[in-house]
Amino acid sequence: MQLPVYSERRKRAALRIALSHYLSNGLSAALGLLLISGSIHLLLGAFAAAAASVGVVVCIPPDQPAPKRGKFFQLLPAAVLGLPLFFAVQVVHAAPVGLGLLLVPASFLAFLAAAWGKRGLPIAVSVMFAMVFSMAVPDHTNSATTLSTCLYFALGSGLYLIWATLANAALNGRYRVQMLADTLLSLASLMRTQAQQFAPAAATTQPEQAPLIGQLLKQQAALADQLQTARDILLESPRTVRRQQLAGMLLHVLEMRDHLLVCELDLDTLKSHAGHAPALSALREVVEALAAEIEQLADALLLGRSPGVFETYQPRLTRLQWADDEPSTTQESGPSPAMLALGLANRVGHLNDECLRLIALARGEEQADVALVRTSWEMFVSPTAWSWQPFFAMWRWDAPPLRHAIRAALAIGSAYAIGLALPWGTHDYWILLTIVVVLRGSLAQTLERRNHRVAGTLMGCVLAGGLLTAHIPPAGLLVLVTLAQAIAHAFAAKRYLVTAVAATVLGLLQAHALNAGGSPSFDVVERMTDTLIGVAVAWAFSYVLPSWERNQIPALVHRALAAQARHARVALSLGQLRAVDNEPELQWRLARREAYDSLSALVQATQRSLSEPRAVRPPLEPLGRMLAHSYQLLAQLTTVKTMLLQRRGRLDAAQINAPLKQAAQAIEATLCHERATSQGLNHLVTGPQAGGLQDPFEGDLSPWLLLRLDLATATAIHLRGDANQVLGEIGLK
Repeated sequence: MQLPVYSERRKRAALRIALSHYLSNGLSAALGLLLISGSIHLLLGAFAAAAASVGVVVCIPPDQPAPKRGKFFQLLPAAVLGLPLFFAVQVVHAAPVGLGLLLVPASFLAFLAAAWGKRGLPIAVSVMFAMVFSMAVPDHTNSATTLSTCLYFALGSGLYLIWATLANAALNGRYRVQMLADTLLSLASLMRTQAQQFAPAAATTQPEQAPLIGQLLKQQAALADQLQTARDILLESPRTVRRQQLAGMLLHVLEMRDHLLVCELDLDTLKSHAGHAPALSALREVVEALAAEIEQLADALLLGRSPGVFETYQPRLTRLQWADDEPSTTQESGPSPAMLALGLANRVGHLNDECLRLIALARGEEQADVALVRTSWEMFVSPTAWSWQPFFAMWRWDAPPLRHAIRAALAIGSAYAIGLALPWGTHDYWILLTIVVVLRGSLAQTLERRNHRVAGTLMGCVLAGGLLTAHIPPAGLLVLVTLAQAIAHAFAAKRYLVTAVAATVLGLLQAHALNAGGSPSFDVVERMTDTLIGVAVAWAFSYVLPSWERNQIPALVHRALAAQARHARVALSLGQLRAVDNEPELQWRLARREAYDSLSALVQATQRSLSEPRAVRPPLEPLGRMLAHSYQLLAQLTTVKTMLLQRRGRLDAAQINAPLKQAAQAIEATLCHERATSQGLNHLVTGPQAGGLQDPFEGDLSPWLLLRLDLATATAIHLRGDANQVLGEIGLK
């Protein structure tokens, strides 16, 4: 019975990959390579096509699904910087010493592009590709041949800039759907992991459940990054009905992410009461069922179909039977477990309602309300213009981009010297190419690339060896190069092992096309050896001038605290209830985004530090507590914000106005000062007594809001204490 289910899951996963945005982008890049190289092959010959394909390959790394605005200028630096370096390598190709003197400083300048983060790293790779593949071009005996080769390179890169810009514009509508579907699948995965939290306390202590909190934090961070990528495309100019529909669906995804986070509240207390186990199990089934609905919606979007009708789970939630509280466990100063259970069911109900609205919007049964986004979308997307600020800000000895550029230049110089000393020395650029794709700014990323590169190269060499021994004609090689390029580019950020296999085939075939002749079998053996040498050099130099995550943690901690303080101040403000425009909601959404993004950066840095030597790791235990309390604070404030926005008719303004202001001031004061004490903060808000709490499904919600304010204030104190411990153990405050 399990085999058909497993097979069905594999088929569904394969279909999702086939319809994904990254595969569409890879195929688009490969089609551009095929059309440009094929046309030049027909008009100017095989060598011209091979040289032009290098220009295309150099421009491909930064070609990712992107907003239409600024796409051309996103790719332009790769061509503008790559051409002169390609030409310079051609000029000094015959002089080994001169080539080495060019490679080292040029590599340093190329890797400085890492200062621009995710946008800059592909540019660094492109520039290095220009030099490395220029070394693969045969030596020339006169300047005219060198000039013509560079003209072919420029022709290929220029044509690809035009192609990529037009293809991105043509695929923009499809990219919007694919990005949204991919985000929905990530949300569904997070929902399934969150549902496991509803298991009884005894079950969560099993060894296989131990890393559950770490998995949740990792998925939360990954979803935050994915949401920003989706915002960049989906929220750009949402002026047509279809764009507004997709943008509105993304906004519902953001709300579902918040409600899912809120579902973590009070779980520990509820799981400690065995009588609530059946109801918690029922809630788990509801959350998993909602995750399945989200997955079906994503699949429908990818296939261009209308999703099925969603049957609400609210009746099932209202029929839940909760165990009566035992007298010995009833708390006199807070809500009883039964009341907390009702509150949890209410929060799952919010998740259900958002899912209902999301699917109704996808079916066209509701209209999207994106007035805020339509007028202010530029504030939610990443900037597309290049700025000089990162360049001027990195000239400090402890700046990671500067240290990485020095490290990479030294590695390239050493690898080039090793290549000259090797007895074969016919393809010394292969060692350099391995370093370019393996060496990363952190040890964790370098180690991951190292392992995948070695395994992928070995498999790719075997595959390429078989292809080269078949003596495939030039036209066939062009098709194979195109296919390899599509796979290598598509999976670079998703499954680097697949990229490593395809890139090895691409490199061997490209080199064979540029150097017609040679021994294919020896090329394969040489490729394997050079890859192992390049991997060893990259691994060794990852310890040179290292930028340990421990040194980056303090800045990330301060950023997270500042973002949490601002979010608390904006979320607890009553301005949105009194405003006549959308400005308060805009400020809250921006503050919420920064809070999630800051935590995502801190989670990722913590994850990367696990691969570093124990002696330089940051204090992981207090970091874990800080991250947990950060998400708890977000959850508490989200609960309050939900009451203010969706349940304002069930709140007593006279009772909550002063506590809201006091709580916001208390949380901001706690997080913005290095010393956090509970004195004077714990009782700024008068929490409700057990008898003051009513059924959360009906009645006055003011006591519940006051309870959440108390808990949020207390959580902020714990968060500040965790941050102080982290900074104290690192030695910085």
